[in-house]
Amino acid sequence: MKLTPLFVGAMTLALVGSASAQTLTIATVNNGDMIRMQGLSSAFTEETGIQLNWVVLEENTLRQNVTTDIATNGGQYDIMTIGTYEAPIWAKQNWLKPLDALSADAEYDVDDLLPAIRGGLSVDGKLYAAPFYGESSFIMYRKDLMEKAGLTMPDAPTWEFIGEAARAMTDRANDINGICLRGKAGWGENMAFLTAMSNSFGARWFDESWKPQFDQPEWKSTLDTYLSLMADAGPAGASSNGFNENLTLFQQGKCGMWIDATVAASFVTNPNDSTVADKVGFAQAPDNGLGKRGNWLWAWSLAIPASSQNADAAEQFINWATSKDYLALVAEKEGWANVPPGTRTSLYENPDYQAAAPFAAMTLASIDSADPTHPTVKPVPYVGVQFVAIPEFAGIGTNVGQLFSAALAGQMSADDALAQAQEATTRDMTRAGYIK
Repeated sequence: MKLTPLFVGAMTLALVGSASAQTLTIATVNNGDMIRMQGLSSAFTEETGIQLNWVVLEENTLRQNVTTDIATNGGQYDIMTIGTYEAPIWAKQNWLKPLDALSADAEYDVDDLLPAIRGGLSVDGKLYAAPFYGESSFIMYRKDLMEKAGLTMPDAPTWEFIGEAARAMTDRANDINGICLRGKAGWGENMAFLTAMSNSFGARWFDESWKPQFDQPEWKSTLDTYLSLMADAGPAGASSNGFNENLTLFQQGKCGMWIDATVAASFVTNPNDSTVADKVGFAQAPDNGLGKRGNWLWAWSLAIPASSQNADAAEQFINWATSKDYLALVAEKEGWANVPPGTRTSLYENPDYQAAAPFAAMTLASIDSADPTHPTVKPVPYVGVQFVAIPEFAGIGTNVGQLFSAALAGQMSADDALAQAQEATTRDMTRAGYIK
């Protein structure tokens, strides 16, 4: 059929009207970079006419909601913010749509994504989630308090030094805690930190036969060190503190050190938000001389659930939010130091970013040094640095996290927490068929 100019014009208007009427529902986490993206997203709507409905949730709540929705094919969301743990598992279950159009877009430049980050979001070479920001973990510390304590932070400290420094910097009378660490229960909250920490102690979740290892001395050493450090130098109520709570404490000048996500660096050095912005130094995550540091590997990423009825528009938004142009937009509005880090090689080659972000080189080194295929000292049957990449881990990790958080709160001993973790994890892994 030959289309007349009048028909073509009418069809074009209909398509534009349809696009204008489209609304994408986006589930995301209440971290600073995501909140900034929400604030800037009016530019996307103005450009495309596509409306955005934001569902912004606390980290643990987000994970529960999107997991329930995607597992039941609920269809509440067109775009989900997920992590390096979920992306490959959900992709293999056909719960996510591959980002084929984005991968084929030369301007988007998928090859510019950092290999470690891209690899964790791909299955059989196909990208299933686009990284909004990538991270490892490192030490953020108060240079003035370290100097006052008569100590010098090495670029690559040991846990022994961290313990000495934390206790020396603690000043309860002036509400200064020597160290702030995650205590809030959750596989991606306290267990992200504690699993990464345990790697540097030689611990592992499972041996090569999938037998849990919480009854081994490496885990006892990890948990004893953590609990002792937090008792001597940590903040009150630490069992309720996750990433956001510790960020606030550090920005308020109440932490001498904080070991957490590299993405926090731009927030603790931002003079608009941080009272100690000009006093912050950075160092690699600690080790014990065993060849592994306590740093992790993660990306908060945007993915399209298979249930979405607006996949094309959703991929269009993901392209916008994770592109080089978006980084330039944030730089224009907020400065180069505040662009989402850890996703693109070109960002770390950008002299403007290097000049604005004193933490850039150490962030990249931390990301590059995390090895999901060899996360700890001894051999393991799983992939993942601060998590175990099996579907059952979300439930198992959260259960163990609740036990360790209870130990931090003084509700049980470290030995009881480890014994219960061993028993419960053995039961769950046996039921799941891993232990024969």
